[in-house]
Amino acid sequence: MKRVISIVVVALAVVSVYSFTVTEEPVKAQKMASKPVTIGTNIGDEAPDIEMASIDGKNIKLSSLRGKLVLIDFWASWCGPCRRENPNVVAAYQKYQKAKFKSAKGFDIFSVSLDQNKDAWKGAIEKDGLVWKNHVSDLKGWQNGAAAVYGVTSIPMSFLIDENGIIVAKNLRGLELHKQLDMHVKSL
Repeated sequence: MKRVISIVVVALAVVSVYSFTVTEEPVKAQKMASKPVTIGTNIGDEAPDIEMASIDGKNIKLSSLRGKLVLIDFWASWCGPCRRENPNVVAAYQKYQKAKFKSAKGFDIFSVSLDQNKDAWKGAIEKDGLVWKNHVSDLKGWQNGAAAVYGVTSIPMSFLIDENGIIVAKNLRGLELHKQLDMHVKSL
């Protein structure tokens, strides 16, 4: 009788170990395959969300543009290098806003101004032809909340994020912006 009980106990132990292994292995494999996403400002990080007032005072969230490739462009009306880069940013917007991308549903720009003067900010948007809708600022200059989160210490500064909000490139100027966007365009 003791022998039968020992065999049953061993059999139950084997069955419980086997069932534990069968149910736990896929979970372990799944956890290892899905690397946690870090929110940060490095390439490969999920871009921190930005919510700030637009020119007309309505709050706009960066996350509202999910699904698109988005250029986050830190600039200011008083910044000479920014103003000289604006024609390139406008050209990229015109070239890519209706392009077909591999996985994104379009391209947009989210402009964050480090201005303190709303009239100067608005005037630069009009003068430079920055026709996209997503212009935000807290009008705190270098104390801008988004600039602090993104570690912006000089402008112009930019971050290109993919349709999932992941940073894929940083500090794009001139032709480099177009090259990076070209990498995401669907080939014919």
